[in-house]
Amino acid sequence: MGGLERFRRNAEDALVMVGLLGISLVAFASPVLADRPDTRPAVESPAKAGTTNHRFELAGIEMAVPIRIVLYTADNATADTAARAALARFHQLNAVLSDYDPQSELRRLCDTSVEGKPTHVSDDLWRVLARAVELSERSAGAFDVTVGPLVHIWRNARRTKELPRPESIASARERVGYRFLRLQADQHAVALLRPNMRIDLGGIAKGYAVDEGMRVLRTHGFNRAMIDAGGNIGLGDPPPGKPGWRIGVAPPDAKRPPRQYLWLSRVGVSTSGDFWQHAVINGVRYSHLVDPRTGVALTGRCSVTVVGPDGLSTDGLSSAAAILGPEKGMKLIDDTPGAAGLMVREIDGKEIVQESARWKQLPKADP
Repeated sequence: MGGLERFRRNAEDALVMVGLLGISLVAFASPVLADRPDTRPAVESPAKAGTTNHRFELAGIEMAVPIRIVLYTADNATADTAARAALARFHQLNAVLSDYDPQSELRRLCDTSVEGKPTHVSDDLWRVLARAVELSERSAGAFDVTVGPLVHIWRNARRTKELPRPESIASARERVGYRFLRLQADQHAVALLRPNMRIDLGGIAKGYAVDEGMRVLRTHGFNRAMIDAGGNIGLGDPPPGKPGWRIGVAPPDAKRPPRQYLWLSRVGVSTSGDFWQHAVINGVRYSHLVDPRTGVALTGRCSVTVVGPDGLSTDGLSSAAAILGPEKGMKLIDDTPGAAGLMVREIDGKEIVQESARWKQLPKADP
């Protein structure tokens, strides 16, 4: 687990601008910003005896994104142990859920699966796949982790700046469809019903990892904590003397300041959009998000932020809502207990904002 650094800031609350990937760990460039511009590495100052108001931070890189953990503690050594244990959990889950690592459990499942034959999977992979299939059914296939073959084609298109050939998309679509992913709950087994299927958990895995990281921190006695994993955020109890963690919600254009601020605690927060992962091909802006129903990457600028009871819920919901669009996307969020969402689209240079019913009830913070 290399690349670990500690950071110390004097402010009592964190301002986190919710966004996507592409963050510089050392500079913490947008879309995830700390509450002070100075993020140079510094040595932790000693905690005052008998107080839990001392702010401790540990940062590292896991699952290919910067991870930032914030704790309030009376003891740096205890906090360091807890934070490193949470990072280790991220590392462990990467070995299960990664679609990049050829040795991950997910990749082995896809590479070795015999058409239609159930394969027993770990509890972690089972939980994520079960929730993914549930969301696929609720979103009528807008969210679909079997989208891997199409994601591979569009990753190549973003790299080469050339649109995929229609026949390539048509061929990939034959291997895409959540109904080709069969789960057997009594055995925790998974069967892939089409040959050469590829599962991509990029729209849900980091939310689950954040949940697990927060769980590890709680087992070490830290309820007053925050984990930020490239735009997927887990929030525990509020910082000392604060009504919550101060969260800035990002607009579609990463160069602009947050459009509003919230006080949040004991929730997960996720954003999907095309801040950093997009490409302009033949004058059209294509997102990294691919609609599994059509095989085509989304176009235009769009950002969806979801607040909910846990990261596993919010990560998938934000992706699904972005693909469904404002009307169906907001309805999906409204139909999810405890979830609230904000969608911001940019059309002809103007921002169009849609809020779910519960978003209006979230406590707002001053800029």
